Amino acid sequence: MNQTYRLLALTGLTVLLTVSHPVKAESPPTQSLTAIPVEKQQISAIELYNRGVDKLEAGDYTGAISDFGDALKLNANDPDSYYNRGYAYHSLGNYNAAVYDYTQAIKLNPNFEEAYSNRGYAYLVEKNYDNAIADCTKAIELNAKNDTAYITRGKTYDQMNNHQAALADYKKAIEINPKNPMAYYNQGLSHNLIEDHQAALSDYTEAIKLQPTLAEAFYNRGITNFHLKQNKDAIADLQKAAELFQQQGSTDSYQSAMNAIRTLQQ
Repeated sequence: MNQTYRLLALTGLTVLLTVSHPVKAESPPTQSLTAIPVEKQQISAIELYNRGVDKLEAGDYTGAISDFGDALKLNANDPDSYYNRGYAYHSLGNYNAAVYDYTQAIKLNPNFEEAYSNRGYAYLVEKNYDNAIADCTKAIELNAKNDTAYITRGKTYDQMNNHQAALADYKKAIEINPKNPMAYYNQGLSHNLIEDHQAALSDYTEAIKLQPTLAEAFYNRGITNFHLKQNKDAIADLQKAAELFQQQGSTDSYQSAMNAIRTLQQ
């Protein structure tokens, strides 16, 4: 089944899902089919697959998992169904199940770039850093323009305290896609880790220009302004972060921002 795929991107403080392209449904055959069981079975698999895609797009990940699972019972050799079910598991935070499905997709399609990229992300979350690096590197070999894989590999390098390698990957991601706010955001995190707060400030500012609703960028820019002894700007950024977190229903993050504001106002 042919489609475009969803990729996951990192944000640092929290996980946001960035959809590079919508998932497209598979169209049933336009020609009528003779009453052969295998052909009937294939139509059912396609219909179940399409229903799973619809549920993915609607955010019904549990329903999507069920439909892709049923589709795989009818056609166990479809890498797209494994990939999309893995994406649904991934979205629910079930990374072990996601890794399994991405792996099955790769076995069926060894050049499945998106499966390598997303499995690398899942490995990162599971702190399996060597496998995360290997998967992201493979995704990049398959598509040198995969900015998401560069970001994920960069974040993995940061977790391994190899910040210079991380910064090189973020730089490459920005060269590939200068409109990707996550590249600037994660570059800002890396600059914070090496205490280059002025560079981090510029990174968060660029991320905010590209995505004005990125609450985490306002929050981290606020903390960075605090490190630069710019308390007025720090409070303003944290207030904006709190406002956005509240609008987005991120209660814990909202409370963290409010606590930081109270600390700075003392």
